[in-house]
Amino acid sequence: MRVSHRFTTGSARFDEDNLVSDAGLVPLLGLAEQTRLPQIIAEKVSITAPRIRSGAANPAPKLLTVIAGMCAGADSIDDLDVLRAGGMPILCDGVYAPSTLGVLLREFSFGHARQLESVLREHVCALTQRTELLAGIDQQVFIDIDSLLRPVYGHAKQGASYGHTKIAGKQVLRKGLSPLATTISTATSTPVIAGMRLRAGKTGSGKGAGRMVAQAIATARAAGATGKILVRGDSAYGNRAVVRACLRGNARFSLVMTKNRAIQRAIAAIPDTAWTPVRYPGAVQDPDTGAWISDAEVAEVTYTAFAATKDRTTARLIVRRVKDARYLDALFPVWRYHPFFTNTDLPTADATSSTAATPSSKPCSPT
Repeated sequence: MRVSHRFTTGSARFDEDNLVSDAGLVPLLGLAEQTRLPQIIAEKVSITAPRIRSGAANPAPKLLTVIAGMCAGADSIDDLDVLRAGGMPILCDGVYAPSTLGVLLREFSFGHARQLESVLREHVCALTQRTELLAGIDQQVFIDIDSLLRPVYGHAKQGASYGHTKIAGKQVLRKGLSPLATTISTATSTPVIAGMRLRAGKTGSGKGAGRMVAQAIATARAAGATGKILVRGDSAYGNRAVVRACLRGNARFSLVMTKNRAIQRAIAAIPDTAWTPVRYPGAVQDPDTGAWISDAEVAEVTYTAFAATKDRTTARLIVRRVKDARYLDALFPVWRYHPFFTNTDLPTADATSSTAATPSSKPCSPT
């Protein structure tokens, strides 16, 4: 059996002028208008010294076109042409060609990225007032911070450099950019991006974290957070800048601590009788082995961090320990320790399970 005709390059065409493939953009852009997104962009984004004069014209509708294209699945400049297919130009006016949008995006510098951060913060506040985006924000807010390494290609990519990342449990060097992100969430809502900053791939994870946390706290307050705020992060963010930002913003913190001698001494000083068995309703992933942990033991001790600096802070050092899966047949148990530094008033077991929701934590051992 054979088909009765042959397909050629031009035989399948999208030639229905009234067909719309992404009608879901209508309520989405309607919500953007209700929350004044076009006006916010027009107020905060400006290109004062363009390399190409046309590149600085009408940034607000052009950026709205980019946003709509991304919502429709576009992940490159050429893909933005999806907004001009079929009846889309009739449905949405002011749709620009990908080449025009590319001219605008190539005008952007680091300063313009900061302008877009300001747009993001103000629009999150507007969305929270208009919708149930962060339901329960007046009771309890969680702010999480983490970085990642995203690969990029091309010799002329600005800021691209080699940085360490973990793939399949192994540390590798990869060329890319290392964005630093903060999110806001509540007990009943999914995380919402509060800030995103592109950095070179070789940038340390904790660089600029204190300022990002301070801005996320300010955004949460502006969005209506009148209750408790808990800042969470892994060991890259257990530093004095982040703790200082939390204390200044009247926020609680729960941060994984990196290995150092003071932490090791504090853990070694915990008596054996102080450890309490716990079982987590939802298993916690071991950041080193990738195994899921449902049984552990926890204990806590008072600890003063950054003791040799003006930012010395005394709070609770809560330690979770689990048996090392590599030595299950050992005569005596071999433990792996995960210390958290926190000033919350939660019970010990609840404090560790709350911090376990953060990005991967790096454990340390007192030996």
